[in-house]
Amino acid sequence: MKNIFIALSLITFVHCNKSENSHEVQANLLEVQDDKVDASIVFETPPPPKEELPKSAMISAKSVNEEPNISAPKNNVIAKKIIKNGEIEIQVGDIKKAQNQTSEIVKKNNAYIQTERFTNTDVDEKSFLTIRVPHKNFDALVNSFSNGIGSVLSKNISSDDVTEEYTDVSIKLNNKKIYLEKYRDMLRSAKTTKDMLEIQENIRELEDEIDIAEGRLRFIDDRVNYSTLNLVLYKEKARSSATSKVGFGSRFGDSFTEGWNSFVAFFLGIISFWPFFLLIPIVILLWRKWRNRK
Repeated sequence: MKNIFIALSLITFVHCNKSENSHEVQANLLEVQDDKVDASIVFETPPPPKEELPKSAMISAKSVNEEPNISAPKNNVIAKKIIKNGEIEIQVGDIKKAQNQTSEIVKKNNAYIQTERFTNTDVDEKSFLTIRVPHKNFDALVNSFSNGIGSVLSKNISSDDVTEEYTDVSIKLNNKKIYLEKYRDMLRSAKTTKDMLEIQENIRELEDEIDIAEGRLRFIDDRVNYSTLNLVLYKEKARSSATSKVGFGSRFGDSFTEGWNSFVAFFLGIISFWPFFLLIPIVILLWRKWRNRK
């Protein structure tokens, strides 16, 4: 009875401690059998149940062990940076009217005139305008000028993709800011004056480079957000009545006058070489003396 009681106690202990493996249980049973325990019933110890992790835990563990997926989309991807520029030359019948129409078109497309220049000669009148327009309104602005003011003499539209440059400058800027913070931490822990001066010089250079990079990014953003259009309004002046009725006699007289003026200009040009003319007789005289000596 004493041996049977010991065997039953061991089996109860195995069921209560499921954390022990089946090999240890079998070893205990073998030890009991060695003591010649007479048991009519064989107890089989079931294997401990496998604890299943929740799916969320499995996914997180997998993501820790595996490398990140490089092809996965990132939220910090820089959008396309396209700079649009254009040049248009338009011949108009009335410069003043064309300028008023230009102001209306510019206002309608939320644009503004950056520079304006006007020339008035005997041959023509020209108005040079540099217009800045929001990127989304650029095509509408160009179409308005092409269709509504006058005859287009020339037109040139270009697009420049600066996404790669913008991305490169942005990455370098972020790296420089990280280095700047590290240098500032080093400056706080510097112990010698020499180290402090060297670190301060590095900080100054980094700050200058950061300012340049930030300025470049602001310039690119400005060119991307606002496109540039160079507009030329051209008006050819009509020949005056006095000039249009010039006859053959007047034209002959003008030609004779121009010929005389050309002759006078040529004569005056020759006179301007008078120092060389003075040297010619001297050269001839010296040459003759040298020949006579020979």
